[in-house]
Amino acid sequence: MKLMIFGCGFSGMAIAKAFAAAGASVGGTTRSHDKLDQLRAAGIDGHIFDGESLSPELMAAMYGATHLVQSIAPRESGDPLVNIAGSSLRTLMPQLQWIGYLSTVGVYGDHKGAWVDEETVCVPVSGRSKERLEAEQAWSDLGTALNVPAAILRLSGIYGPGRNAFVNLERGTARRLIKKDQVFNRIRVEDIGGSALFLSQRKLGGIYNVTDDLPGPPQDVIVEAAHLMGVEPPAEQAFETAELTPMARSFYGENKRVSNAKLKAAGFAFAFPNYPMSLAQMWQDGRWKI
Repeated sequence: MKLMIFGCGFSGMAIAKAFAAAGASVGGTTRSHDKLDQLRAAGIDGHIFDGESLSPELMAAMYGATHLVQSIAPRESGDPLVNIAGSSLRTLMPQLQWIGYLSTVGVYGDHKGAWVDEETVCVPVSGRSKERLEAEQAWSDLGTALNVPAAILRLSGIYGPGRNAFVNLERGTARRLIKKDQVFNRIRVEDIGGSALFLSQRKLGGIYNVTDDLPGPPQDVIVEAAHLMGVEPPAEQAFETAELTPMARSFYGENKRVSNAKLKAAGFAFAFPNYPMSLAQMWQDGRWKI
């Protein structure tokens, strides 16, 4: 098994680690030469991809790949990899057996705190979520055309070692924003890696919510982390009067509880099914900084 990851960032690195542990060889792309060195130091066959063209070296790496993960955000013009390679993907990757596309639960839009699952009609609010939904369809259509299973992984708020409430509290950037009845789902980054491997090994396509079991108010996560650290949580702030970037404010315009029942019914077991146990594990083993 040989995996190629387009956009080997925080989630991509977790996927690379999961596949490598299963014996796969892994290649990945990044936009910067600094990050290229990091990929190669992690044992990943790294390549530069600017979203505009495929280098001869990258095409050579793609040619031998059996599995593809695409995590690069779409643009107004569409998914960059579909735009460049879609019609010729079978020629570029003749051994391709499985496609994974990393999307977001943002495609569901606002459901006033109600539960949603993979059958729920998507009513995306933001432009970026609308672009994600279009990219999902493009990859699903491409998988059908190639007769290759294409799994759409809809991810909730991603956290893990090095990116979590502990880090924000230590930096003094954690905020306890209060908006009545607001809830979010989350997902530990290692479970993204594990779910991608699980779906690929079973050659499963279709849409899957990759999210935890415990949607809840965002301020509760800050309080839980502060308790574990033995520090006082930041003071509460009313969402309505808080200074936020337009993007940060837009996240609070979507309120839903996302079900992971389909992925669990397929047989996947989450290593970190809820944030209290996940935060406790990170704090106890000291990996929260890494």
